[in-house]
Amino acid sequence: MSDTRVIKVNGEEHEVRSDLTLLQACEEAGEEIPRFCYHERLSVAGNCRMCLIEVKGGPPKPVASCAQNVRDLRPGPDGQPPELFTNTPMVKKAREGVMEFLLINHPLDCPICDQGGECDLQDQAMAYGRDGSRFEENKRAVEEKHMGPLIKTIMTRCIQCTRCVRFATEIAGVDDLGLVNRGENAEITTYLEQAVRSELTGNLIDVCPVGALTSKPYAFNARPWELRKTETVDVMDAVGSNIRVDARGREVLRILPVLHENINEEWIADKTRFVWDGLKRQRLDRPYVRRDGKLQAASWDEALTAAAEKLKAAPAGKIAGIVGDLAPTEAVKALKDMMVSIGAPHMDCRQDDTKFGGGDRRSYLFNTGIAGLESADAILLIGTNPRVEAPMVNARIRKAWLNNLDLKIGVIGEQADLSYDYEYLGAGPETLSKLAAGEGDFFEMLKNAKRPAIILGMGALARNDAAAIEALTAKLATAVRAVFGDWNGYNVLQTAAGRVGALDLKFLPAQGGRDFSSILDGCKSGQIDVVYNLGADEFDTKRLDGAFVIYQGHHGDAGARHADVIFPGAAYTEQNAIYVNLEGRAQMASRASFPPGDAREDWAILRALSDRIGRTLPYDDLFALRQAMIEDAPNLGRIDAIGEGDAPFDLSVIGETGAVSDAPFRSPIRDYYLTNPVARASKTMAECSAMMGGAQKIAAE
Repeated sequence: MSDTRVIKVNGEEHEVRSDLTLLQACEEAGEEIPRFCYHERLSVAGNCRMCLIEVKGGPPKPVASCAQNVRDLRPGPDGQPPELFTNTPMVKKAREGVMEFLLINHPLDCPICDQGGECDLQDQAMAYGRDGSRFEENKRAVEEKHMGPLIKTIMTRCIQCTRCVRFATEIAGVDDLGLVNRGENAEITTYLEQAVRSELTGNLIDVCPVGALTSKPYAFNARPWELRKTETVDVMDAVGSNIRVDARGREVLRILPVLHENINEEWIADKTRFVWDGLKRQRLDRPYVRRDGKLQAASWDEALTAAAEKLKAAPAGKIAGIVGDLAPTEAVKALKDMMVSIGAPHMDCRQDDTKFGGGDRRSYLFNTGIAGLESADAILLIGTNPRVEAPMVNARIRKAWLNNLDLKIGVIGEQADLSYDYEYLGAGPETLSKLAAGEGDFFEMLKNAKRPAIILGMGALARNDAAAIEALTAKLATAVRAVFGDWNGYNVLQTAAGRVGALDLKFLPAQGGRDFSSILDGCKSGQIDVVYNLGADEFDTKRLDGAFVIYQGHHGDAGARHADVIFPGAAYTEQNAIYVNLEGRAQMASRASFPPGDAREDWAILRALSDRIGRTLPYDDLFALRQAMIEDAPNLGRIDAIGEGDAPFDLSVIGETGAVSDAPFRSPIRDYYLTNPVARASKTMAECSAMMGGAQKIAAE
């Protein structure tokens, strides 16, 4: 714990930590300090000088409070506490002068600026600026910069605070932005007129305090006071980033991050932020029934009747249910209950054909926690590329790497640019086997680490030898003592937002039931007659041909093309739901807008269908459904909580000992921008994919 010091702020004594900056100390004392370049998650630049205060006993001039620490203050001649002033005439005049300089070249285009109404420069000019300008010289103009399909630049508005440069360099880990020239010629540039190549570029919009960097897809769409703001949860990956969805009427117009220190801090990935235009394209807004080989629009009554007739006619042993990556837990619970009431044992939520899910739920969770990675002093990545699978996890690893000089990172799998230095150990299971056997320098390093973390990705688990890979990883975790006391360093990096919740609800084959690949094989062989597909699109849907397919989803994607009945469901921004992230943290998603046309909430569709087949589900509203769901999986009722109590975690039961393949580990995500139906419907994501050349380039390719 840092030592503390007593200081006086505007005449009042306060005890503050000595490692705080004067700006932080003043804010702890309840005083507001204006700033442009200072950001609490970025390094101190001291560019803008807006945070000037007066220090008694200090220099006879205002002091930049962001660039001086409390420990640097001198006491008075008789040992009195150092004194700071934020409201003296000198401070007021200094801030007015700084604001006047900042506005010398700033264009007067607030009425057409997308930052209008949310602009730090506007707010602080009103609060701390003069009521007029003494400059009559011509303003300078700066050439626009190309930053790709996501960032719109109006660089004449730039005040050279360098927040964007520091974010790109420190948080995102790319060197594409910089400040060139000096004085009046200073400007932010991308050097080579190319897009910023990162999955976190949208955060540049948030850190920019003026309208120099704004959202290109959102440009001229709306003013902030027109929008209805709803805090909810993202489903583009399994991280569960907290977001705010801004909608006008039925249309979502933008998505912004919400602060959650333990998950996404105050950042979000680009797919999370810019996928919103996919919510209004290629939508399923009415039921469809296949007649004479063609899908034709139908009423809800016709679609429900057609599906119910097939479900009632088919033997229970020939009915199967599959669940996709974006399905909310309520819909999974409703589908499972309907399958159980029918007596159908064939169900699976693992459309990538992974095999985990039984036994201790910690065997498929990210047990260290995303924030817990900052405590790790050794990290081993196995079969995962977190930069495309979970950008916010990758950003957290980079943060740990920057803040802990002793942190060592090893990679078994693809040799990708992860934005931090790592030791490349090998490509596949052979390297893992040697490590688990105690061979190599990295094993010794893991063994000597106080808090080792092992992260197992889908590139290692979506394989035929996954059980043996799990067993090897568990053996390694045991050998290096990765699980002890309150530290659990055994982690599985999930990639699907709905997967953990579905596994918690045990949407898995019942006794004698088929798993995902066996269900598909059964469709071809005639052993499966009816398949209920709840939003599964990430597999070869042609393999369902041969069975009667009921598809429930929100986009006309792969699953809908090979369906006989289509039920239009609600997307993640259009229904109240619970999602469980990769840490096992249950979070509430809230409805931000209503689904289009005749589309309905997912659980309500299943409730209506169960009534048609004479097996009515025992809940009539969302509350009753959630009560039943929490009985099945109590952790779904512990909102925003992680951890499994004090129960011991037995690594020896994870996986099965067996032979492993020679094939190298390969991340399942080849194109970060097009991983789900919403993203594939998005024009913005298509532009990003084309700009980045599709899949992220891997060194071995």
